[in-house]
Amino acid sequence: MEPSTQKRGKVLSGVVVKSAMKDTVTVLIERYVKHPKYKKYLRRGKKYLVHDPGNTVNVGDKVVIRETRPISRRKRFILVK
Repeated sequence: MEPSTQKRGKVLSGVVVKSAMKDTVTVLIERYVKHPKYKKYLRRGKKYLVHDPGNTVNVGDKVVIRETRPISRRKRFILVK
């Protein structure tokens, strides 16, 4: 398979909420969902562990992450920018 035809995986954007680990940051991805009965929009969030070689980002930074091969037990994303 040529590199141009390979699947890239999910690309998400979020905010860094924790950077206390070596080469890893925690990124919060928020999305809006509509309540099925009351039709009100609610914020739902999920945290992902993201590989950040060299600890380049700080808490509060907006980042773009991409899905990749498993790096550790819970890390499946890498930092894009």
